[in-house]
Amino acid sequence: MTTPLPTGIAPQTLETRLRDALQTLARIERSLAGRYPDDTTANGRLRLRAPADGLGMGENSGWTTSFLAGMDWLGWEVSADEELHAHARRPAHDFGRRVRAREGLQTHDLGFLYTLSCVPAWRFDHDDDARAAAVLAADALMLRFLEPAGIIQAWGDLSDPLQRGRTIVDSLMNMPLLHWASDVTGDERYRAAATRHTEQVRRHMLRDDDSTFHTFWWDATTGEPVRGGTEQGAGDDSCWARGQTWGIYGFALAYRELGDPALLDAARRCASYFLEHLPGDLVPYWDLVYAEGSDAPRDSSSAAIAACGMLELAALEPEDGAAWRVHASSLVGALIEHCVPDRPEDADALLLHGVYDAPKAVGVDEGTLWGDYFYLEALVRLRSADWHPYWHADAR
Repeated sequence: MTTPLPTGIAPQTLETRLRDALQTLARIERSLAGRYPDDTTANGRLRLRAPADGLGMGENSGWTTSFLAGMDWLGWEVSADEELHAHARRPAHDFGRRVRAREGLQTHDLGFLYTLSCVPAWRFDHDDDARAAAVLAADALMLRFLEPAGIIQAWGDLSDPLQRGRTIVDSLMNMPLLHWASDVTGDERYRAAATRHTEQVRRHMLRDDDSTFHTFWWDATTGEPVRGGTEQGAGDDSCWARGQTWGIYGFALAYRELGDPALLDAARRCASYFLEHLPGDLVPYWDLVYAEGSDAPRDSSSAAIAACGMLELAALEPEDGAAWRVHASSLVGALIEHCVPDRPEDADALLLHGVYDAPKAVGVDEGTLWGDYFYLEALVRLRSADWHPYWHADAR
């Protein structure tokens, strides 16, 4: 009998799932031949990214094009496979071109894009061009910082009245790029902006019942908070599952950088609410308003993000670390049981049953690039408790 890890997942199971994931990853990269896939699968299979913003099919647009590079870096770290290393390195030059050409920079998601593409290329390969590109992306993100509201606007041109003064809870995962930029340049402006933005999210987007708003508006002129709402949740007062998990991981990462106990408390609160609103099989519904027995779609990507966030909490809290690690392991075990394809060749996704945007019927019950990335990150973190996440500012 195979002895289980402290996480509750047998080492043999963990190694098998890592091997299967890397097999799928290598197959996908060969088929893409350097092009970029769409955000989600369609009937379990990846398509090339559609033309957008003057770019052609399969080119670098949108907010999810770095997740495949992030998976390649993870795969290379655990396997030393030079083919995966080559795939991981390749996008850094294109992301450098993208930021210098100012293509698709009207978004807070520059953190996702450059933390997983260029920051690892600098960390592992000492790629000076990748470092410069990531700093330029941080500069572009700083242009979205609104005084006196103290927030980074999420979407759109800064003059757009519909988006002016609006941020979303996902933004917490884009703050690591600013902390990293302060770390490598010595310029504390980046960290100061991230600190203020994170505090505004904590104060106004984390509700008294420990759930989160997806989105929130501030008056960009006076800085006064206006109202919360949703874009991808079931309703303005519901709790969009993926947003809640961005809160878990994002607040935990912010606590690591800033040491503010209020941020650690926020991460714990988000995690506890998430766990309390899971169905019996631990695969969350796409919005936590749905309860056991609902026929609402599940969102596997939320469980993967939550597992990573709880493993971050485990590393930050020695006294409670074992409990957070057990919760994370249980989530990953549920994903393996219910959402991982039986065979790698059965789908172009590591995780099935994800949701992109249910209200708009986009990517429902499909694989998602971010879900795959965070599932693979969770496997790596369970395998090696001392693994150094790309989200840490000192990961260089």
